[in-house]
Amino acid sequence: MNATRILRRPRVLIVGCGDVGMRCAERLRARARIVALTSHRERVAELRTAGVTPIVGDLDVPRSLRRLRAIAPTVLHLAPPQKAGDDDRRTRALIAALSAPRRLRPAFQGIAATGRLRASRSQYAGISVSETARIVPDRPFPSVRRGASVRVVYASTTGVYGDCGGALIDETRPVFPANERAKRRVSAERQLRRASARGSLAASIVRIPGIYAGNRLPLLRLERGTPALVAEDDVYTNHIHADDLAAILLRAATHGRVARVIHASDDSALKMGEYFDAVADAFGLARAPRITREAAEQELEPMLLSFMRESRRLSNVRLKRELRYRLRYPSVGDFLRTVR
Repeated sequence: MNATRILRRPRVLIVGCGDVGMRCAERLRARARIVALTSHRERVAELRTAGVTPIVGDLDVPRSLRRLRAIAPTVLHLAPPQKAGDDDRRTRALIAALSAPRRLRPAFQGIAATGRLRASRSQYAGISVSETARIVPDRPFPSVRRGASVRVVYASTTGVYGDCGGALIDETRPVFPANERAKRRVSAERQLRRASARGSLAASIVRIPGIYAGNRLPLLRLERGTPALVAEDDVYTNHIHADDLAAILLRAATHGRVARVIHASDDSALKMGEYFDAVADAFGLARAPRITREAAEQELEPMLLSFMRESRRLSNVRLKRELRYRLRYPSVGDFLRTVR
């Protein structure tokens, strides 16, 4: 009876099952069957131990994604784009894999209309033939709406706005990506919106600022004495705890509007140096030395500098009103008080 109940749970596919993906899986485990795409075979055992069914495939190799078609009615797309170019080819490949021809769409309510998969597909996915033979047409996750084949939640970035000069912005702010990394994210968002307009899928977009958690703090940077900008040159940054982010992504899957953007940001309004100081004080470390922007341009790595060139503050009104999400950690300070 227990095994049958598990098999009848709706399936959720996580694409890009890193730290945040695993936090999502932990929250989903009691109410869904979780499948994760991984390009690293060495992660298969780790995923299985976490109660996740692994599928080995690579977003850079579109033919390896064929088994994703009809695998789950809800998809968390957490994978970053490839490292070069303005177009996000990985999202393009994923949309193609998820968007079955019209004649195959009825099968989206289960892995297959007959409840069976070919042996070759089952073995590649790490699911035994005997196991898939018991899979009945899937009961959709609450996010799946009539007429939509697949519900997708995309983890984007607030970097798509570029530099806003410290202004307080909401989700209606036009995007103005300043680097290739952000341009690829804009590409992914537009692809998903177009696919939603065609009816191929139903996507919601979550724009994410800096993610932090107990295992994602700038402690090494502080120990190395990497400098921050002086106050007059410093930029506003935005933050979200990884646990809050996982909960927001799942909330977007059930309550997010199609083609709608949501800021996954807490209530903090910190400059970058203030954030580093707060972490340093909480852990008894020396605060980061401060330097001018001119000196930073000479001393710091290009990747770090790119974050120091963009200043904005994010409104999270839509997060609270539309998703009705209550932050576990409303500010970085609320979390840091738990580690002292």
